[in-house]
Formats: sequence, structure tokens, C-alpha cells
Amino acid sequence: MITLLLLLGNPNVGKSTVFNSLTGLHQHTGNWPGKTVSNAMGITNYMNKNFLLVDIPGTYSIMSNSQEEDIARDYICFGNPDCTVVVVDSTCLERNLNLVYQILEITNKVVVCVNLIDEAKKKGIEIDLDKLSTKLGVPVVSTIARKKKTLKSLMQSIYDVCSSNENKSYFKIDYGTTIETSINILEQNVKNLLKDCEFKNYRWITLKLLEGNRKIISSIENYLNLKLLGNENIKNSLSKAKEFLIKNDINSSSFKDKIVSTIMFHSEDTALNVTSYQRIDYNNRNLKIDKFLTSKITGIPIMLLFFALIFWITITGANYPSQLLSDFFNFIEAKLVNMFDYFNSPTWLTSILVYGMFRTLAWVVAVMLPPMAIFFPLFTILEDLGYLPRIAFNLDGFFRKACTSGKQALTMCMGFGCNAAGVVGARIIDSPRERLIAILTNNFVPCNGRFPFLITIASIFIAGTTFGIWSSILSTLSVIFVIIIGIVMTLIISKILSKTILKGIPSSFVLELPPYRRPQIGKVLVRSIFDRTLFVLRKSYCCCCTCWNCYMAFRKCKYCRNIYFKSHCKLFKSIC
Repeated sequence: MITLLLLLGNPNVGKSTVFNSLTGLHQHTGNWPGKTVSNAMGITNYMNKNFLLVDIPGTYSIMSNSQEEDIARDYICFGNPDCTVVVVDSTCLERNLNLVYQILEITNKVVVCVNLIDEAKKKGIEIDLDKLSTKLGVPVVSTIARKKKTLKSLMQSIYDVCSSNENKSYFKIDYGTTIETSINILEQNVKNLLKDCEFKNYRWITLKLLEGNRKIISSIENYLNLKLLGNENIKNSLSKAKEFLIKNDINSSSFKDKIVSTIMFHSEDTALNVTSYQRIDYNNRNLKIDKFLTSKITGIPIMLLFFALIFWITITGANYPSQLLSDFFNFIEAKLVNMFDYFNSPTWLTSILVYGMFRTLAWVVAVMLPPMAIFFPLFTILEDLGYLPRIAFNLDGFFRKACTSGKQALTMCMGFGCNAAGVVGARIIDSPRERLIAILTNNFVPCNGRFPFLITIASIFIAGTTFGIWSSILSTLSVIFVIIIGIVMTLIISKILSKTILKGIPSSFVLELPPYRRPQIGKVLVRSIFDRTLFVLRKSYCCCCTCWNCYMAFRKCKYCRNIYFKSHCKLFKSIC
């Protein structure tokens, strides 16, 4: 029997690192919010018990303001998890507790994982975990997700919560006399209607009915297979409760404001009581760096300078290994030709196998492998440093002028890693209009699979017109020019769509800038080489095999729709 665990938390608190450490999988991690764009699942074993972990995309709230919030809320309410693990950042506990309190109102099977405790110590921040556990009424465990040994106490707490048969009461936040009275008017009727349902948190459903959010109410009705608003008793009591609220100057919009402000007050109060600061200026370094990296004057030039430096190092550094690989493959090719001549092979067979298949593959490896092996680690270092969100911050104003969401700047930055991730990540945009614009335009920027190709083309056709250091500088500038064109085209098309078929005004949002962190060079090399470089190279190899497949069998691969040979399909179906 498998026990279901949900892994929740704000963006960029280390959820994916916790997930990887517990499951042994390789969910991509990065120092920027919005990185996880889909639910990841993995299994871990503890004390002869199997646990299925579900890593939910990071969210600041479950008030149903975006799709990831809907996913998180529905998983907690109706996915019947045996335990919900809320990962919080120990360096900014106050903001993270907002989500903790919202989850505690829904489920009583919660473990709070206070992560990044090593960073908190460096900044002189101390958290009284026992006191925090007492205030929240659930187990609280400190971890350093990168170190597996610190996760043993977390797994023990999860095991205890899942094994316990204690019927704990749900966490209650006092919202004041007026709101509490309105809850009492409605709650009993909700309880009578839901008495046969598995979901027993009547107070939370009562709050959502009073709040009047149609999206949440619709989800509750669909999952529980009942009509809340169609029940006469609930309709009458809901009407009475709302009349009472209006008499006390609380309407539907101010009701939600009261709820949110009360939760934030509890978060602030709890954080102040359990946290002590040895240094008041613990965040000064980040602020000083951001004065330059996010400045209106220096932000964009520094961003272009970073890109130029990365491409220059890539282009210059790739020349030498490319030449070595080319010489090596030429040597192998000569030996293969001699071998075929020795066995008196027909010319057509030598042409297919050596001059066709081997030479094509050798050219792809010699030309594309060195730039990828240099570019991907450098780009990953920028990601681990926490610079990618700063790029989004610098571009936010341009997207607002294009009448679209500033969040698209972040999803476009995700597109530099992978255009598919940039498109899927557009779901973090609240407005359907702006989300559609992001989906349509995030493909204009080159992804990491296209960078080696651009660098190769620039090196061959642009750098070939000059000599010496000017050749690498010229090819670097040409690649930068292509990136700028991609960004400009994204803004132009977004503006055109916003003024024609997708008219509207831009929405506002809050972008979190993560702290600067020292890159983990070992993990950077492993992740960039195995997860990116070799992945792109395998795809290239799969394409190069097409010429061989064309001669062997006139059929189409059901995975990649290329002409295929049977062993190719069996061997490379995971690649296709």
C-alpha cells in the first residue's frame, strides 16, 4: 500500500530539492521562482513503508488566483493525501507562514519543513522550532534539503502523522465576532449536507460559501458530487449570514480582505514570536548588488554584457575542442574506409555507412558538443546565482508597455532554458488574455537547444569573414543580436495582439527576487552535461539516424514519425 504525500510551498523554497533527495529522482532545481511548471511524482521508502510524493508547483496562496493555486487547493481538499508537507524558507518565515495557515485551515495532517536553515544561520536568523510547533499545532522540522541526513527527522515526522489514528480537530483562526457569527449561522446546514462525504472540514467550506468565489464553490460541488447552492437550507442560511455581514459593513469584497488580513496578522505575529535576529543588516549585500543589476540605467546593459560574455567564452572556447574532435573523427573515418576497402565492400555501402551515416554524426558531435558543453554550465551558473528573475524584473516595464502581464517576462526567461517550459509556465499568469498572449509569443526567444546551433552558424558564416580575436567578438555580437530580435519580436507581437484580437489592459503582480546563492559547481556540471548537453546531442543523433533508416525500411516511427529501422524504434523510443 502506498501512502500519498503532497509537497507544497512558496516558489524557490527548495521543494524540488527535498523531492529529489527523498525520491532519488532528478526534478530540475533552480534559484528562481516559477521553475516547477508541472506536478512531479516519485516514490520513497521509509521503515518498510512506500510513500508517493507529489511535488506541486510553488504557490504563495490557495485563494484561487491562478491555476497553480487551484491545483494545490484541489489536491489538498479532494486528493485525500495522507500527509501534506509544507516547505518554508527559514530566511523569510513571515511570508511563508501565510500559506501554512491557509493549508492548516483545510487539513489537519500537516508537517512543516523549515528549509534552508543553513542560510538562516549565515544571516544570523534563529527560529524556535518547538515554539513554532506549539503555535501551529503540527510537527515542525528543520532541514537542509541538499543534505540527505537532515531529512531523516522529516521522514520520521511524516511517518508519525501518517501512522497516527488520532482524530485531530481542524486549525481555527479567529476572524472576529462579526465573521465568526456569520460562520455559525451557516455551518450547521453545511454539516448536515456533507455528513456522508469524506471531506469533513465544514468550517472551510462555510468560509468559501460566504466568500462567494464561484470557481472554488464549483470545484467543491464537482469533487463532492453535490449542489451546495441548490440546497434550500443552505441558500436561506447563506442569505441570512450575508445580510448580517452587510449590516456590519462587510460586503463580498471586504470579506475576503478581512480573511487575508487576519491570516497575514497571524503570520506576522507568529514569526515575530519564534524568530530572533542577531544581525539587522543581514540582507544589505543583496540590496547593494540589486542597485546595479536591477537599476533602470544599468540593468539592461549589464544583462546584455552577461549574455555577451557567456557567448564570447562559448565561441572562443569551443574552437579548440571542436578542432580536436574533428581531427579525431577524420582519423577514424580514414580507418573505416580502409577497412571497407580491405573487405572489398561495394561503393554504395561505403557511401551509406561511412560518408553518409558516420560523417554526418561526426560533424554533429564535433561542431555541436563543445559549444553545448561550455554554454550550458555557464547558463546554469547564472540560474543558480539567482540572476534569471533579475532579467525578468528588468524586462517587466517593457511588457507593461506592450499591454501584457509582467509575469510574461519570467516565463520568457524560462523559454531561454526550454520553449516548452516557457509555454507551460504561462499558466502562472492570472489573466486568460495575457496567458494566451504569452503562449503565442514565448517561442520567439531561442531555447538552450538552439543556442549551440546559433553559435555554430555564427562561428562558420560570421566569424569566418574576419581573423583573430575579432572573429569571436563578431560572432558573439551576432548571437546577441538574434536574442535581442527574439525579445523585440515578442514585445511587438504582444502589443499587436493586445491592440487587436486580444484587447485589454495589463495586470499588476508581485515578483519575488530570490537571494543570491553560491552555485554548486559539481551539481551545475552534472545537471548541465547530463540533463541538457547529452539530451540535445541524443536528439541530434536520433535525427542523424534517419538517413540510415531510409535505406533499411520504408516505414514511419510511431514515436517521431521518421523513417525507421525496427531496432531503432526499440532502442531509441525513449529519445523520440
